[in-house]
Amino acid sequence: MISLWIPESIIPIDDGVFLEICRKNPDNRIERTKKGEILLMAPTGGETGKWNFELNYFFKIWNKNKKLGLFFDSSTAFRLPSTAIRSPDLAFISSARWTALNKWEKESFPPICPDFILELRSKTDKLTDLQSKMEEWIEGGCKLGWLLDIENLQFYIYKSEVEIQVLEGKDVILNGGDVLPDFYLSIEELLNQ
Repeated sequence: MISLWIPESIIPIDDGVFLEICRKNPDNRIERTKKGEILLMAPTGGETGKWNFELNYFFKIWNKNKKLGLFFDSSTAFRLPSTAIRSPDLAFISSARWTALNKWEKESFPPICPDFILELRSKTDKLTDLQSKMEEWIEGGCKLGWLLDIENLQFYIYKSEVEIQVLEGKDVILNGGDVLPDFYLSIEELLNQ
């Protein structure tokens, strides 16, 4: 990940300008932190891409049965209350919250913090950077966040106003709680796909 800091006093980068930068660079994943820092992320490697695809499958099956909301992939960026524009690897928003947005809000960077987000650590990601990003999601109103470090078999569970929970090992089963009722992700099952 490369980070650039461009002071707003030199080049104002409002949401419209940021959207245009992203549209002119469609092969890059670009985010803006709450401090105004522009982050350029490299594409994932094969292993991370494989895990991302497998994870999407589990969530798709659950949502097909529950029909409680919409899932979004890693190419979707959301505008948080802090003005940060961030992209999780996977996001969920309840149907009621999504339908409350107007057409323009849905087509740009939706000004809404997902109810659930998942970040998948790749070899190029610094754990501390991802942990800061997870805190930003929770501060923005995310109810449940999972940071999965599959290579090291460490799984970080973030909830608002609750201390971070760290689970380790292949026998971990992650629970969607009230946000994703009856959703369970078995790490062992994921690894055996």
